[in-house]
Amino acid sequence: MNLHENGFEIVNEFIPEEWHSRILEEVEASDISLEMSGVRNIDKKLDSVLNYLSSDSFKKSASLYLAENSKLVRAILFNKSPGSNWFVTWHQDRTVAVSRKFESPDWRAWTKKENILHVQPPLEVLDSMTTIRIHLDSTPKENGCLKVIPNSHKLGILSSEEIGEIVTKAMPFFCEADRRAALIMKPHILHASSKSVNPANRRILHLEFSNWHLPDSVSWA
Repeated sequence: MNLHENGFEIVNEFIPEEWHSRILEEVEASDISLEMSGVRNIDKKLDSVLNYLSSDSFKKSASLYLAENSKLVRAILFNKSPGSNWFVTWHQDRTVAVSRKFESPDWRAWTKKENILHVQPPLEVLDSMTTIRIHLDSTPKENGCLKVIPNSHKLGILSSEEIGEIVTKAMPFFCEADRRAALIMKPHILHASSKSVNPANRRILHLEFSNWHLPDSVSWA
C-alpha cells in the first residue's frame, strides 16, 4: 500500500533502535499515566521525543512523506494496555487544535478539549496533512491494531450515515506493525480499532504534520 495512492503506508524500521530504546526508557521511567487513552503534547513532556523529532534521523525518514515546509501540529502518546483497553469506532480525524478562535465560514464546529480549542477545518487543510504513527510495541491484530478503509480519504468529509454505508461494503485493511515501524496515513482516511483480545502494551507516538498557513496571530496548539 502506498500513502499517495491508498492514503496509508506501513514503513518497517522507521525509527532507529537507539532512538526507540531512548524514548521507551523515558516513557517507562516517567510519571506519565499510561492508563489514560492518550497523553497530549508528548513532545513537550518527554525530552527524548522532542530530541528525536529534531534529529537528522527523523527528518530524513519523514521527509519522504511530508509536504514541503510541514511542521508538527499535534503529538500524542497512545497506549492500549491491560488496564486501559478500548475500541474506536469508524471515523475520520477531522479536527485540528489552534491557539485562538477566528472567523472563517469554512472553519466550523469549534470545541474545547482539555482547554485547547479544536475546530474542523476545510477539506484542503486535511488534504495537506499527514499523520505518522510510530509503534513502540509490536501491534498485531490481536492487540488492537488500527484498521483502515483504503482510498477512503478521497471521499471528502463524510457524515456518520455515509461512513456507516461505506464500512458495510468495504474490505478493511488491518495495519499490523512490528515495533519501530510507522503507519503513515492521511488523517481523514476512515479508520477504527478493536479492543485487544490479548491485552498488552500498545504504545504509539501519534504525530500530525501540516504546512497549512493559519491566519496571522493564530498558531497550532
